[in-house]
Amino acid sequence: MKLTLSENIRAFRKQRKLTQEKLAEALGVTVGAVYKWESGLSQPELGILVELADFFDTSVDALLGYRARDNRLDAALERLISLCGDMDPSALTEAEKILGKYPHSFKAVYACAEIILGFSAMDRDPAKIRRAMELLEQARVLLPQNDDPAVSEVTICGSLAGAHFMLGEKEKSIELLQKNNPGGIFNSEIGLLRAVYMERPEEAVPVLADALVNSVSGLITAIISYVFVFRSRGDWASALDITTWGADFMAGLKTENTSDSLGKTHAEILVLLAYAQLKSGLREEASASLKKARVMEQRFDSRPNYSMESTRFAGLLDQPVILLDVFSGTEAGGISGLISLLGDRELSEQWKELTENEQ
Repeated sequence: MKLTLSENIRAFRKQRKLTQEKLAEALGVTVGAVYKWESGLSQPELGILVELADFFDTSVDALLGYRARDNRLDAALERLISLCGDMDPSALTEAEKILGKYPHSFKAVYACAEIILGFSAMDRDPAKIRRAMELLEQARVLLPQNDDPAVSEVTICGSLAGAHFMLGEKEKSIELLQKNNPGGIFNSEIGLLRAVYMERPEEAVPVLADALVNSVSGLITAIISYVFVFRSRGDWASALDITTWGADFMAGLKTENTSDSLGKTHAEILVLLAYAQLKSGLREEASASLKKARVMEQRFDSRPNYSMESTRFAGLLDQPVILLDVFSGTEAGGISGLISLLGDRELSEQWKELTENEQ
């Protein structure tokens, strides 16, 4: 906390248009005393400090330059996060202060645990890591207080697994991840531990393949959703960028031109690319993208296959997987459902012309 008493005495004196001699005379002190106060060489005694505040018609707090901080939990955590953004080591001291004030608050304990663990990742200090683990275990006890849907016992266990890993306790880390892995959310981490750090690469194959499929599914959904976000903003350049990248990504995932679920979804991404191309004035390119999409759709319709057997590396899975069609719930389904959702007249007309010319 920075106090600015010397600067404030000088500022208040000048506001009153007083010399140091006049202020000294009013307070019954020497000119040298006033000089030292304003130079920061000494500070007035408490009684004189009160007289100064009274003389300048202000409070002692204002004269000292003291401002009370908002130490309510949310404000304190906000300051703490700001310190972490700059990787300021004082964040660790502030975290302990917060824990001293709010030792039984889930929000405080969990946030401070994550912050201490984050700093631990930099220097691998065992004392910091164990302190973070202690707080994470405490957060599990306090979990009924939690109102953040993004945080659960699973996420806390994931952080604990990371702490064990930093301590070199790989078996404990992987055990925690395997016991707390709903929907395979930690498959990538489990695969990493097995393949890279535990020299058991063959054991990593099933979880890595499953992680790849889940990642692909999430990425495709995100790309599709972003197109609708960019449409709402009228940001066609970004829509074109993400659909171009998405179409290239999908093409790189396939091992052959089969009619599986990935090919069907690739066709839908191409339709979104055509839409972005149309909105960017690239009509010939849009027409070419729609034709590619139509070929893929026909290939799928001729022999529907909802697996991902032709996806690179996903074939390493023991069991076939299905890629969810995000437009299967629309009235028309597939590409027709997507075009209907987009509601673009020019795109609809091009698609209609393309399909009618085949008849």
